Amino acid sequence: MSEAQDLPPADFQRPGDSESKMVGPIPNPYDLPLDEINPVNPRLFSENKWSDFFKRLREEDPVHFNQTDLAGRYWSLTRYAEIKAVDTDHENFSSAHGITLGFPVGAELPEGALDVSMFIAMDPPTHDVQRKTVTGVVAPSNLAKLESLIRERTIEVLENLPEDEPFEWVDTVSIELTTRMLATLFDFPFEDRRKLTRWSDVATAVPGAGIVETEEERRSELIECLEYFTRLWNERKEHPGEDLVSMLVQGEETRDMQPLEFLGNLILLIVGGNDTTRNTMSGSVYALNQFPEQYDKLIADPKLTPSMVAEVIRWQTPLAYMRRTANHDCEVGGKQIKEGDQMLMWYVSGNRDDSVFENPDELIIDRPNVRNHLSFGFGIHRCMGNRLAELQLRIIWEEILARFEKIEVLEEPERTYSSFVKGYTKMMVKVKRKA
Repeated sequence: MSEAQDLPPADFQRPGDSESKMVGPIPNPYDLPLDEINPVNPRLFSENKWSDFFKRLREEDPVHFNQTDLAGRYWSLTRYAEIKAVDTDHENFSSAHGITLGFPVGAELPEGALDVSMFIAMDPPTHDVQRKTVTGVVAPSNLAKLESLIRERTIEVLENLPEDEPFEWVDTVSIELTTRMLATLFDFPFEDRRKLTRWSDVATAVPGAGIVETEEERRSELIECLEYFTRLWNERKEHPGEDLVSMLVQGEETRDMQPLEFLGNLILLIVGGNDTTRNTMSGSVYALNQFPEQYDKLIADPKLTPSMVAEVIRWQTPLAYMRRTANHDCEVGGKQIKEGDQMLMWYVSGNRDDSVFENPDELIIDRPNVRNHLSFGFGIHRCMGNRLAELQLRIIWEEILARFEKIEVLEEPERTYSSFVKGYTKMMVKVKRKA
């Protein structure tokens, strides 16, 4: 009882995170032996120290092996070519064992973990028919109907921002706008919409890092999510609409889902519609402050907004990686891969591959090949909501440019403690309205 791009509780364990903790300051990656580099470390991302680690791997070991007691064998793909090759080869590299670093194939889940499933973590034909059930909500005709609502809400939020005094952007703007949109897509009770934000954060959090302390706490909150949506499911069986829950209720391949499959697909849709867009929204403000000449270029030529949006999605890369699992022994980038090995496709690194993107660490809003980025994935699992995300980002920047001289980031933002969700938890800003 869908596909944006995220993960279920079985995946959420991310055992590599807990096994790769560093004590003390993060070292210079060029001072480490190559085999000691393990990019699945949330501190690299929460402290914004990830870039040089991936740069070294791209230069010296682009198909990089790690093995830990909990996660078993896994490979980090860090160059554009190998990432795209694996992402588009669903016959040889499966999604059915999870889309983030997890436990070896066949391993038992730890006590308290929910064994859920979702269609992004499935292979054809099940993936295809379940995904097709909900794609109508982001079809071009529906996006055209949603555009005026998105703009109306964006204007409302922006008009209520305090002028020339500090405020916190992530919660006030990015989370609020994306959560409103998510509530609309689910036809979720608007007054309870922040529950969606909470469930998204709970689903992707590393236990003990501030969101949930234990796996049992995560389980309890996600069961609450399931119970809430089960009530909506039963209501939509009697009175269906055009929302995502109604689509799942009426879909021939989804109407008989078991509860944990329903929960898995809910988490997928919630996280995909929430975390990714909200973090790119925040990332766009941060990026344009990091590259003020690009901000000036955008102000001088607002027609560059669609290109800027695509470039920010590349530069930010809101989901750092996705996982596949090798179906059999094979070779990738000259390395011998064994059946069952986990393959981590580091989109965040492929998007900084200088063989594809010139000056990749820079934000260049009129970059010629801007739409070649990896952030939405490729192949059958390409992000279902990519056009909706671009629409939301384009609209917010059209409305920002119409009413503010600039948005100033006042201090370095606080970032998500995760090697999967590459995002922001706090960013203090100040806006100055146009005369």
